[in-house]
This record gives sequence, structure tokens and C-alpha cells, in this order.
Amino acid sequence: MNPIKFLEPTNFTEAISLLDQHADDAKIIAGGVSVTLMLQQKLIAPSALISLGHISNYAFIRHEKDGLHIGALTKLRDIERSDVVKKFCPALAYTFSVVANVRVRNQATIGGNLSAADYAADPPAMLTALDARVQVQGAEKNREIHLSEFFLGFYTTALEPNEILTEVIIPTLPSSASAAYHKYTSISAEGRPCVAVGAVADFDNDRKCSDLRIAVGAAVETPQRVRDAETLAHGSTLTDELVAAIADEYSLRLDPLTDVRGSAWYRKEMIRVFVKRALEEVRCDR
Repeated sequence: MNPIKFLEPTNFTEAISLLDQHADDAKIIAGGVSVTLMLQQKLIAPSALISLGHISNYAFIRHEKDGLHIGALTKLRDIERSDVVKKFCPALAYTFSVVANVRVRNQATIGGNLSAADYAADPPAMLTALDARVQVQGAEKNREIHLSEFFLGFYTTALEPNEILTEVIIPTLPSSASAAYHKYTSISAEGRPCVAVGAVADFDNDRKCSDLRIAVGAAVETPQRVRDAETLAHGSTLTDELVAAIADEYSLRLDPLTDVRGSAWYRKEMIRVFVKRALEEVRCDR
């Protein structure tokens, strides 16, 4: 077996050119957490690894007019600890603080985390509820993709073979909005989530819900919203009865998977529990 080539471009244009040259035989490596695991488990056998480690100026966190901008090479630990993120959305900072353990968070990048499309990851559910989008650079053009359309299935994204995720953008929340992230791990406290729930709610002056977004991840292939259930809250107060009805609807409508972290039946029950908890938090935060 030929040794794997380790290539180190200094910008994204060069990295994309290398992707073109090696076609399907190359893998992008950023923090290296996901790729290293897949190599160890012999799930992939690339001829080349294209490292983004020498690309500068893409490990940033900025609050701009249209929202929070996070460079793809920003470490999860830096997002977790960022005062800018904590002020922008405390629930988002919390989400990154509960990913795996500190060692992983110090290594993994947000671009790598999202591009891996690991269904049992924390950030995708919260970012989907926040209506985040990603900027993608390709050989011929750049484009933006809403996160709700970015994840296509198990370890599959909308990225073309010669595209790289370069930035994440989260729209600014109204001051009247609240956000929450709840996860359930069935094996260990540092384990990958069995169920992950991100929730965002906005309220009018009468404390009635004017907008609600709930995304469930980890229990399903890709983060899922049940928009019919969300609309139940529009124009209404989030009473105990309404919260329970929305949680029931999510449990009924989603089709969970079975793996070592839990059966489909068990996940249905946990979806109901954790959607309810997330809704209770955004309600109490008002």
C-alpha cells in the first residue's frame, strides 16, 4: 500500500485545486478529530490528506451587522470560551462547552465538525434552530447554504467534491428571543448525544410566542424540525399543556434510529422529554 500524501496548502484556493487534482482520493483534514477516527477504523482509505492547518485568517469570531461570523478553522474550545459568543447567544456557547471533552474541543474545528456530518454531534441541532448558514468556497464560485439544507444524510453534506466550508453565519436574535440547548447522553457524561435539542423562541409584548424553532439531532440522520408543531405555538402563551402538545408532536412525527446509544422506541421517549425541557427553559427565560 502506498503511503498517504500529506499536503499543506496555504489558502483555500490552493486546497480546492488539490481536491480537484486528487478527485475522490483525497480528504480534507482540519482539526483531524473525525478523519483520524475514520482512518483508524478503516472507514476511509484516501491517497492524500489535505491539511488546512497552514491556512491563516479563518480562526475568527466576529459579531457583524448580519450576525455572528465564525471562521471554519475556529476551535470548538475558542467558541465555547468566547465572550462575543456568550453575549450573542449564551445557549450557543453552552452547546460548544458540552461537546465531548476539553481535549477534543481544543483540537476540533467548527468547519470540520459540520463537514463531517456526524449525526451524533452537538452543534448541528443548536445551529439549525438558530437558522445558521455556511459559506462554501469552490473552484468556480462561492455560495451560501442554510444549515437546514446542508446535511443530507449519514456523513453526507451538500458540499460538492471540490468545495470547502469556510465560514458559519448565525443571524442575530431579537432581544425578545430566548434559546436553549439540551442533550441526553445514555452511555457517559462525555459521550456522544443520544438526543440533542436546540430551541429558539421569540415573544411579543404580551409574552405570546411569535416564532418558534426546534431542531432535534443525534436521534435522527440529520437535524430535523417539525414545522407544523412549531406553528402550534404562534400567537399563544407557552402553557404546560401547549409545551406538552408540541413535545408529543415531535415524538410522534420523527422517525428515530437505533444504535448503541438507544433504540428507536427509547429515543422517541427521550425526544418528548428533552423537547419539553428545552421549551420550558426558553419559556422561563422570559
